Amino acid sequence: MNLLNPKTALDLNTLRNVLIRLEDTIIFALIERAQFALNDITYKPGYYKYENEYEGSFLGYFLHEMEKVHAKVRRYTSPDEYPFTEPLPKPILPKLDFPPVLHANNINVNNDIMKLYLHDIVPRVCAPEDDKNYGSSATRDVECLQALSKRIHYGKYIAEAKFQDPKEQDIYIRLIKAGDRNGIMELLTNRKVEEALLRRLRRKAMIYGADITETGDIVCENQTAATKISPDVVVDLYERFVIPLTKEVEVEYLMQRLD
Repeated sequence: MNLLNPKTALDLNTLRNVLIRLEDTIIFALIERAQFALNDITYKPGYYKYENEYEGSFLGYFLHEMEKVHAKVRRYTSPDEYPFTEPLPKPILPKLDFPPVLHANNINVNNDIMKLYLHDIVPRVCAPEDDKNYGSSATRDVECLQALSKRIHYGKYIAEAKFQDPKEQDIYIRLIKAGDRNGIMELLTNRKVEEALLRRLRRKAMIYGADITETGDIVCENQTAATKISPDVVVDLYERFVIPLTKEVEVEYLMQRLD
């Protein structure tokens, strides 16, 4: 999505297409991570020390170094990108002038995403072993985390688009002024859309996790899909983490919308 164009930044159809494409990104990132073992040692703080300048986990060190490079090419000046680490260097590329589509806010749920990823996602995706592929698994971890963060924080755009709907804006304003988070959550929720999303995810995970023969046929899903990634894991990830966290971002954004 072109965030430099304010006309498309809040178009719900455009936003839904972005979220659908991020589904593909997340599924493929998880498949790539699943090819390596858990390598739990890479997540233990203090196990590695780097010339007395960093004593966190290997993943933490790797993620920070990656984000420093990304920051230099102005990744985090984009309003849909949120870093996990700090401090980060200033960009070396000229600044882009993004239109002020979103209301000013301080919402960043990357700490929650990191906890859920390490404690609930990776152990379900990866074999509980150590294959010594620490750099490769950390590279895939970074890809997964960044994709999840982008998808979940897109809730701000969804919330702003729904808030600007003339048919519902007065209702949102009333709920916000009343501090009714539950009411806002209910108004934001479209269960039919969520159910369709989960069905689509399951089908995608089955197809993306399958092998394709030389003749172009997809090998029986039941035989091969789970060897790359379980569709149940992908659906559960969205149902228990991605969707609730996205809606939490939406609600908290709207609670700050009138400030």
